[in-house]
Amino acid sequence: MKYIRLVLFGVFSLIHLYDSFFDNSQARKKTKPFLLLFLTLFYLLAAREKNYLLVAALIFSWLGDVLLIPKGDKWFFRGGIAFGISHLFFIAQYIPHISFDRIPWVAVIPAAIVYFGISFVIIEIIKPTTPKSMLFPMYLYLLCNSAMNLFSFNQLLQHHNIGAALALIGAIMFFLSDCALFIVRYGKHPGIVYRKHFTVMLAYLMGEFLIVLGMLKLTGQL
Repeated sequence: MKYIRLVLFGVFSLIHLYDSFFDNSQARKKTKPFLLLFLTLFYLLAAREKNYLLVAALIFSWLGDVLLIPKGDKWFFRGGIAFGISHLFFIAQYIPHISFDRIPWVAVIPAAIVYFGISFVIIEIIKPTTPKSMLFPMYLYLLCNSAMNLFSFNQLLQHHNIGAALALIGAIMFFLSDCALFIVRYGKHPGIVYRKHFTVMLAYLMGEFLIVLGMLKLTGQL
């Protein structure tokens, strides 16, 4: 039964990516609400010991997807809040796997500088064509995503296994997706992102799936 949900996630994702590749915005709206829904159902059926922090992260990601469907800054802002909350839940579910007295700062600090630097560059790129009221919330959001990535990075540094590695790759894909989305939505030259929403959604869907898969493997449930 769990793999039926995974197949449905894959099928709807492929349909959504197909419509995104050909920039069919109306068709994309029809499949988007189902993507994270099926991924969440897969996790709930696959996990013997469910982590409801991860479930909450997926639910808020689903809510972010739905809120981003309508056009307009207010909807983009609301979707960003939902995704920001999802990152906080992702962080919360990483924390039990991290020993804070063993954090290798020599690796974490340079990684933080890279993430925060990229976030700053993305905001600078979109700054000329983005409403001023949106800039700080968008920068704060990217920092929140960066923090989620850093917690995942710490998890990998302390658990040298495939599960932690997959979760980190997923977190990185999520971050790249958001960077691409900001350029597509507000950049002066959105075409620099290959096929625009196709790249955004491909990275996003891979990111969410790999985080789920990684956490299932890390906890020995898959």
